[in-house]
Amino acid sequence: MNALRKLSTICMTAALVASCVAVAWAQSNESEAHLAIENPADLSKEDARQHYRGLKKQMDRGYATAHLDQLMNYQNWPLFNDAPYLSATHGQRYVNSYANRMSHNYGTLKPGEQLPVGSVLAKDSMTVTDEGRVHPGALFVMEKLPEGSSPDTADWRYVMVMPDGSLFGDTMGDRAGAVAYCHVCHEAVADRDYTFFVPEDYRVGN
Repeated sequence: MNALRKLSTICMTAALVASCVAVAWAQSNESEAHLAIENPADLSKEDARQHYRGLKKQMDRGYATAHLDQLMNYQNWPLFNDAPYLSATHGQRYVNSYANRMSHNYGTLKPGEQLPVGSVLAKDSMTVTDEGRVHPGALFVMEKLPEGSSPDTADWRYVMVMPDGSLFGDTMGDRAGAVAYCHVCHEAVADRDYTFFVPEDYRVGN
């Protein structure tokens, strides 16, 4: 935890988040699947969409075996990106940003505003390397909890589900320490209720 406290002082701006996460991942030697991809493919939007279409059902089935009610039918939630985009903060994987309907103001959140209790953000991911390897990645989840539920994480619950449905970590349950770094990096956007948003070039409607 001392290392995480030191990282929290580093992650003061969004520009530093990628390096912060890379350090945190490097410190977690528990799963190669959780390390950053060194050679991600440079995909066009259409290529990224095509790869995702090919994996979408497999990903949904795999994550579903985690039996998390909060994620039921997440692929039917509003999607805020027009194509999967490369995310340095998620291990150089291509991700999609879904949010449940409780998160009605996610796309328009202004500094100082907050998401309602019960909001759930789900970011599924896929690995695509420049060698042509394509396979599902982890599912990253944030759930807004009632006030006072988790003071250490500003009342956000962070969960990571691996492609086979196994739970990598849950800040409100098993292996909480394995995903503690998630909030460390999200502190860089505390003014936006600790939530990042889709890169401008990938936002729906742009």
